[in-house]
Amino acid sequence: MVEKYIPLYLSPASCVVRDASGNIGDILTGNLTGDCVGLGCNFGGNFTECIVSQSCQYGLANTTKTLGQLSGWYYLITAGVFAASLSSALGFLVSAPKIFQCLCKDKIYPYIGVFAKGYGKNDEPLRAYILCFIIAVAFILIGELNTIAALNSNLFMCSYSLINFSCFHASFTNSPGWRPEFHYYSKWIALFGAVVAVVLMFLFTWWAALFTISVLILLCLYINYNKPNVNWGSSVQAGSYNMALSASVALSGVEDHVKNFRPQCLVLTGPPTQRPALVDFVDSFTKHTSLMICGDIIMDKDRRTRPQEATDRLVKWMNERKVRSFYSPFTADSLRVGARHLLQASGLGKLKPNILVLGFKSNWRDSSPESIEDYIKTINDTFDTNYSLCILRMMEGLDVSDQFDFEADNISDKGDSDQIKTVFQNDQGKKTIDVYWIADDGGLTLLVPYLLTKRKRWSRCKVRVFIVGDEQNMEESRNEMLALLKRFRLDFNEVTVMTDSEKRPQAKKSLPVPHSDCTSALYMAWLDTLTCGLHCPVVLIRGNQEDVLTFYCQ
Repeated sequence: MVEKYIPLYLSPASCVVRDASGNIGDILTGNLTGDCVGLGCNFGGNFTECIVSQSCQYGLANTTKTLGQLSGWYYLITAGVFAASLSSALGFLVSAPKIFQCLCKDKIYPYIGVFAKGYGKNDEPLRAYILCFIIAVAFILIGELNTIAALNSNLFMCSYSLINFSCFHASFTNSPGWRPEFHYYSKWIALFGAVVAVVLMFLFTWWAALFTISVLILLCLYINYNKPNVNWGSSVQAGSYNMALSASVALSGVEDHVKNFRPQCLVLTGPPTQRPALVDFVDSFTKHTSLMICGDIIMDKDRRTRPQEATDRLVKWMNERKVRSFYSPFTADSLRVGARHLLQASGLGKLKPNILVLGFKSNWRDSSPESIEDYIKTINDTFDTNYSLCILRMMEGLDVSDQFDFEADNISDKGDSDQIKTVFQNDQGKKTIDVYWIADDGGLTLLVPYLLTKRKRWSRCKVRVFIVGDEQNMEESRNEMLALLKRFRLDFNEVTVMTDSEKRPQAKKSLPVPHSDCTSALYMAWLDTLTCGLHCPVVLIRGNQEDVLTFYCQ
């Protein structure tokens, strides 16, 4: 075994060596011959005789009373050892079971819920007490104090490191809820303590340090992957807020550029649980890409029937559906008033919607003239506020509230728990996405299908582009469109030129262009005629005439 000595900070020059004879003369005479063995030679002592003959009775390797012999009073050390052992034992057998019980109640890890049960008026974790006792006995049965000490010391150092780093991180994020009372507290000292604790882990026993850190990393990765529905008020949340705020403020000083355009959508879903197809459609091309806000316009007459906890339930529903969206309820007298306020006030800085997404008003034939007028004026307000517009229509409709046993504007637990599967959640296979590019609106009509094909479930779909042209220049128009798509770096290779756009409309197809002076009912009739009879989802898109696609040289 390699010889060691352990310095004890009883006085600036005191130390204890591994082997010593106990003969004061060996210290007084010192290393006179020059033939000396052992670490004592470095400190003026010559214990060669007892080391060679293995007759040393003193030193750390030979007696457990070394600290008592060095101290002013032997029994003071004994009392200190008992006190330290007792405090550690009580901390393990009392504090640890309580903490473990809280961990089990939060349901962070599986198969440990049985230990969450408490007994008595103080909710004592008796089951956790028994578990901790079994763990303590198992460690004792190892029978090797050096092994036990290595594991125990590393676990304590790991705890100290995490506590110190937590204090530093809470201070670094400037969370108002973090108010330490210790007068001499410093976040940098806390960080220093965390680093020192980690270094000591490896200096004590490197393999135990690796084992402890590996277990800790696995536990953290599981929590990060599973994302348990529990709120600790952690400093990580405060850090995320700081980063989001700083990034949002920094973006506000950056001018917009076509290269960085993202379709940021304000979706008038009402309660998202009632129109899951509309939510899934927008999520299909905004998830991990851009902003999505679900706007819910609550009429004044329906505000009293809406439960107070409806917002939390709807947000929970979107989280369970893995939809990356904000939920923004707004109380208004009408659809138009609510939409107009949402158009003006939604978002923050550059994180502001630029597209309004609506569902097609399929019940327009049975609606009142005021309701139709409200819908059409909402579309007009969209263009007036320089927003783009998307209208989604599905043959089966978007509203699924009739599938639940509750009123349309009432949110119940059943509506939250039921996750209805829509067509936008299915693997689309080798289907086709048809794009009718009638006029240049900035390229949004082409960008949305491209973003859809970037998703896994849409990746095998073929995109066909239809453009308007005449028979004389049909091939030329097609080649020009193919060249334009290539410059836009869009992998759309199938272009069809429609040459009958100037012919008179037949009884069952084609469509006159709506004029600004047409009535709301007539305009709805045009939209209905344009999209009726199609069993696939239909999206009507109109950009705001701003470029959203860039050439390779821009």
